[in-house]
Amino acid sequence: MSERNHYYPDWDDSVYGTGPTEPPKSRGALLALLLILIIFLCGIVTMLSLLNIRLFRELKTDRQEHQELAISFTTEPSEEPTEQTLPTEQASAAMAASLPNATMNLQAAPKGIDNIPEGGGMALQDIYTLNIPSVVSITCQSSRGSSSGTGVVLTADGYIVTNAHVVENAQIISVQLTDDRSFAARLVGCDTVSDLAVLRIDCNDLTPAQFGDSSTLRVGDTVVAIGDPLGAAFRGTYTNGIVSAINRDVDMNGRTMTLIQTNAALNSGNSGGPLINCYGQVIGINTMKIGTFTDDAGVEGLGFAIPSTQVKEIVDQIVAQGYVSGRPSIGFTGEALSTFYQHYYRMPAGLYITEVEPGSDAAKKGIQEGDMLLYLGDTRVTSTQDLKTALYDSEAGDVVEVIVYRNGQQYKLELTLSEDVPNYG
Repeated sequence: MSERNHYYPDWDDSVYGTGPTEPPKSRGALLALLLILIIFLCGIVTMLSLLNIRLFRELKTDRQEHQELAISFTTEPSEEPTEQTLPTEQASAAMAASLPNATMNLQAAPKGIDNIPEGGGMALQDIYTLNIPSVVSITCQSSRGSSSGTGVVLTADGYIVTNAHVVENAQIISVQLTDDRSFAARLVGCDTVSDLAVLRIDCNDLTPAQFGDSSTLRVGDTVVAIGDPLGAAFRGTYTNGIVSAINRDVDMNGRTMTLIQTNAALNSGNSGGPLINCYGQVIGINTMKIGTFTDDAGVEGLGFAIPSTQVKEIVDQIVAQGYVSGRPSIGFTGEALSTFYQHYYRMPAGLYITEVEPGSDAAKKGIQEGDMLLYLGDTRVTSTQDLKTALYDSEAGDVVEVIVYRNGQQYKLELTLSEDVPNYG
């Protein structure tokens, strides 16, 4: 009976096919929102366009007003303008034609007035003319790179004086004259204590500088300097100033030097150049400035030169014998040992001895290559500069006490210093 009450056609298998179970969503709201957004953006673009046109008109009007103001300022009154306007290029040509002749006139300039110090002396221009042929540019090449400085001609046959720190450790030295001739230079002698060195080039027509007696200088005297600040690119630079102080004791790399202080501008590259008095005489060799050897910022006007009286004493000995008598030698040379090798070989900080001079007292006392110098007197030695500093106040023949390290042991010895007679080859 149930079959009669629930009759299913043959095609109805009582199974519903898969498909969406929810009615389709209406997209009318989304389309309406997009339409509103498009209308809003179009409105903004239209407003900006109108604003831009208005600003352009105002700018054009303002520009025309300024143009009219400029024209009325630079030209004579003209006829009433017509309503017809000219193209831009034609307008520019017409404006240029209407302007007066705007040319700059150069008046004849007189020569500079000679700057002559009160009480006599030479004009600064004449001092430069007199001395520039005697100033040379020095360029050095070493294993560490290149360096430059200045020199002063001593003699017509090729002797030149400069600073020791300019040529120290140089393998190749070149000298350029003011007439642009260049020569290879030979080191005659070098004295690090006075920071002076003498070179020689193969030339016989040099112009020697005139040296004056620096002992007559007074504070306030006019002086000038010639040199190559920052290298040969600025060679022959001329600066002036006064003597700021005399007999000024200055510490330089651990030694005290008695120098002339000046406010004439000196920079790196001026080293070895002349300091000249108002009579055109070289009264000092420029050596350094404060700021190069300190960490202070903004230090200006503190330059120093070696007095000519000291220069003569040192240079005469170097030219005659290649060295300065009485300079002490400890009898060996060495080099600083890096921290890595100190830890690797378990050695203390010190000066690693690389060569012992045969016949020296150090060799006689048994010092060997590979030993470490720890102390010279009361000075702790860890570098060659420490050794030089410890020897500055000593002379040949002095007896000094040293402490040497070898194979885990320290030895105290007394050494007699000999005279340092370098061989420059």
